Amino acid sequence: MKIVFAGTPDFAVPSLRAAARHHEVVAVYTQPDRPAGRGRGLSASPVKLEAIARGIPVLQPESLRRRSAQAALRELAPDLMVVVAYGLILPQAVLDIPVAGCWNVHASLLPRWRGAAPIQRAIQAGDALTGVCLMQMDAGLDTGPVLLDQSTPIGADETGGQLHDRLAEMGAQVLADGLGLLRAGIRPVPRPQPEEGATYAHKLDKAEARLDWTAAASVLARTVRAFDPWPVAEAMVAGERLRIHGAVALDAGHAAAPGTLLAAGREGIDVACGQGVLRLRVVQRDGGRAITAADWLNARRDLVRTADR
Repeated sequence: MKIVFAGTPDFAVPSLRAAARHHEVVAVYTQPDRPAGRGRGLSASPVKLEAIARGIPVLQPESLRRRSAQAALRELAPDLMVVVAYGLILPQAVLDIPVAGCWNVHASLLPRWRGAAPIQRAIQAGDALTGVCLMQMDAGLDTGPVLLDQSTPIGADETGGQLHDRLAEMGAQVLADGLGLLRAGIRPVPRPQPEEGATYAHKLDKAEARLDWTAAASVLARTVRAFDPWPVAEAMVAGERLRIHGAVALDAGHAAAPGTLLAAGREGIDVACGQGVLRLRVVQRDGGRAITAADWLNARRDLVRTADR
């Protein structure tokens, strides 16, 4: 079976490997190289690097709405197109080209968390369960019927990065299962998504990373986890801007104004929230690296260190 694969970030790499394991991947589509790093030199996507290593031709159109791009895809005569975090919209004219249509691997249990950032939004919302879906694509945004899915609990301390890596491997397995069925002459039965329970996972914005101390500590702790490793939560603590890499919510009462430093010791830095207390465990100063709360306190001699709890 001839497959065209479309993907861009790290999340898509395990799925590309799964597609190439037993099928002919005739081409890989990925977004154009983008400036990255301090030198702002052009950087290839992780999917492009994987494709080159496998000797698979790479195409990087700016858009698939152009007739020339659609003609190039049509010439490949794919049986199936597999799309995983590609980042470009596929118009109906493209969806109609592959014989078996287009499949998408999505990192949520649809219809919950359609959109760009399902992994982080699931953690931020306090979801207990998430997973991956293999979906038959239609013209809507993650609205197509589900072919296969797999669920998993979200760990109590799991970060966005950790869940990302787990779901990337799960997505590759679900894709492999679907391709295995096709190889056996069995087409997965599509299940239309219910509209009830549909939510949208908006793209992450760095402006969201600023913690609002008037919120509940439990909400802030989830945000810290969700935004690690990007965009990384940040806040003003004792007059200093810190990036927060690790924090836990304490169910503790207080009468202090939100943002007040309540205690500081080896176990962490306790900050008053609108409800409860957020204990900061791993922080990062401007221009520095991530350090423990104890190391930050050692550098802040102006602060009174409380007895370790």
